[in-house]
Amino acid sequence: MIKYSFYQKNTASHYIYVDMLINAVSKDKIKLQLPAWRPGRYELGNFAKNIKRVDVFNENDEIVPYSKLNKDLWEIETKDCKEIKITYSYYAAELNAGACFADDSQIYVNPVHCCMYVEGRTNEEHIIELKIPSSYTIASSLKQKGRTLSAKDYEELVDSPFMASALVQSDFYELNGIKFWIHFNGICKPNWPQFKSDFLAFTKKQIEFWNDFPYEEYHFLFQVLPFKFYHGVEHKKSTVIAIGPGYMVNEGSTYEDVLGVSCHELFHTWNIKTIRPVEMLPYDYTKENYARTGYVYEGFTTYYGDKLLLSSGVFSIQQYFNTLQERLQKHFHNYGRYNLSVAHSSWETWLDGYVPGAPYRKTSIYDEGNLVAFMLDVIILKASQNKKSLRDLCVLLYERYGKREIGYTEQNIIELVNELTNRENSSFFTNYVYSANDFEIPILNTLSYLEIDLIKQASPLASENYFGFKTIDNGFFSKVTLVAPYSPAWKAGMFANDEIIAVNDILLKNNLNNWLNYFVSDGSITLSVNSGERIKQIVLHKDKNGASYFFNPILKLKDDLKPSTNFKIWQNF
Repeated sequence: MIKYSFYQKNTASHYIYVDMLINAVSKDKIKLQLPAWRPGRYELGNFAKNIKRVDVFNENDEIVPYSKLNKDLWEIETKDCKEIKITYSYYAAELNAGACFADDSQIYVNPVHCCMYVEGRTNEEHIIELKIPSSYTIASSLKQKGRTLSAKDYEELVDSPFMASALVQSDFYELNGIKFWIHFNGICKPNWPQFKSDFLAFTKKQIEFWNDFPYEEYHFLFQVLPFKFYHGVEHKKSTVIAIGPGYMVNEGSTYEDVLGVSCHELFHTWNIKTIRPVEMLPYDYTKENYARTGYVYEGFTTYYGDKLLLSSGVFSIQQYFNTLQERLQKHFHNYGRYNLSVAHSSWETWLDGYVPGAPYRKTSIYDEGNLVAFMLDVIILKASQNKKSLRDLCVLLYERYGKREIGYTEQNIIELVNELTNRENSSFFTNYVYSANDFEIPILNTLSYLEIDLIKQASPLASENYFGFKTIDNGFFSKVTLVAPYSPAWKAGMFANDEIIAVNDILLKNNLNNWLNYFVSDGSITLSVNSGERIKQIVLHKDKNGASYFFNPILKLKDDLKPSTNFKIWQNF
C-alpha cells in the first residue's frame, strides 16, 4: 500500500504539503517518478517544477539519502529500511479543470500533478488522507471513508481528481441504476431541476449510443469561477469542468457552455478513457505519447458532444447550428489548414498544441477533427443508404478495442470506414486527414446531403472584411491577433502582436472599426502602430476586387419548416 497525506500550513501560500508513506520496502534502492504530463492534455506539463524541497526518512525518522536522476525521477537509498516517508510540498496556484489549487477556501487536486509513484508498485492500493477543516465536503469518484480516499492502483488514483471545500453543493440523477453526481464548488445558485433534466436527457442518449455505461457511477465536478471561463478535462468516472461567471451558470451562453462541455466530457468516458490509440495503451507518464489520431479522440468527441445535445432534444436545431458555425468559422479563419494536416497537428500538440504558436503553422484537432467526423458520418450514411453512420464505427471501436483493452491504430480507423461503406476510402484520409487542405468542397457536399445551406456572410468588422486582420481590445487600443496572407494588411506590413493606437491620426478609444468603416471609402487609411515598441505608419488600401478575407459561415435548412428525411435520420445519432 502507498499512502499520501495532504495538508496545508499557510493557506495564503498556495502550497499543499504531502507526506508519502511507502511500507514493505524490500529493495536497496527505489525510484520515485512524478508524471511529466496528464492525460487529456497532450503536451508535457513538467509538474516537478512546482515541487519544493523533498526530504526522505526511514521508520526511525532518520534522514535517508537520495539523488535526482532527471527532472522528475528520484532514486532513494533504502538498504536496511522497512518503511520510507517522503515529504514535499506542491505549489497549487492554478485554478482550471486540469491543475491543482489550494487557498483558504478549498483544496483541489489532480493527483497526476503531485503524486509520485514507486516504480514496480503501481498495481498496489493507493490511499489519500486529507487533513482538512471539518466544514469541508469532499467531491470525488474515489471510494471515500471519512477523510480518506482509496484507489485500487496508481492508474485509478491519478485519473481521479478531488475537491474539498465548504462551498461544495451536490445533487444527483439516476439512470439504469447508475448515479450521476453533479458537484458545484464556488459561488453560484444552480437550478437543480433544469440541470438534472438536461443532463439526464443527454446522458440517456449517450448510453443508447454506446449500448452501455462502463462504470458504476459518474461525477461532474464543477469549479465555478466569478469571471468568464470555459475548460473541461475528462476522466474515466468523472470530469472536472471550470466554468464562469457563477451568476450566469443557469442561463444564456454560459449555460449552453455548461451543457456543451459536459456532454463532450461524458463522451470521453468511452472515447479515449476506454477506447485508446495503441500509442497510449498503457500511458507512459515519463515522456510524450505521440499519436496522429487526435482527430478521433478529440475530434469525434467534439462532434458528438455537440450533436448528441441535438439528438437528445436538449439543443434546438438552431443551437446546434450555432456550434457548428463556430467550428466552421475556426476552420475558415485558420490559415494553418494549408500548412499542417489534422493528423500531423495531433502529433504536434506535444510541441505547441495549446497555444496560438507561430502564425499559420497548424490546425486544431478539436475543430478540424470535428469536421472530419461530420464528413465521415455523412460518407457512411450515403454509402449505406442511411443504414449505418459514424456511430457504428464508434461502437465497433468500443466492442473490438475498448472493451478488450486493445489499442487501435490509424489503419484500424480507415479499415472500419471501409467496412461500413463497403468501399475504399483511403483517398478521403489522404486528402483531408493526412494532407493540409481546405475542407470547403467536402463540407458543402456533406451539408448538401442533409439539405443544409451554407451562407458566407461577410464579417461586419471592417478590419476583417476589407483589410484582412483580426484584433482584440488592449486597453483603448487594438492588438492584432491574425493577419490573412496576401491581404491588404499583410501587404502593408502588419503582423500579429502589432498594437494599433490611431487611425488617420485619431487616437483610438475602443473604436477601431468605427473609424475604419468611416474612412474605408477614402481609398487609403493610415494606421499608427506600436510594433515592437517602435511607432510606425501603416497605409492600408482596400482590395480593388472587393475581396473579403474573413467570412462568417451561416447554416440554414433549405426548408425552414421541414428538415429533410436525410437530416432527420442523421439527427437521431
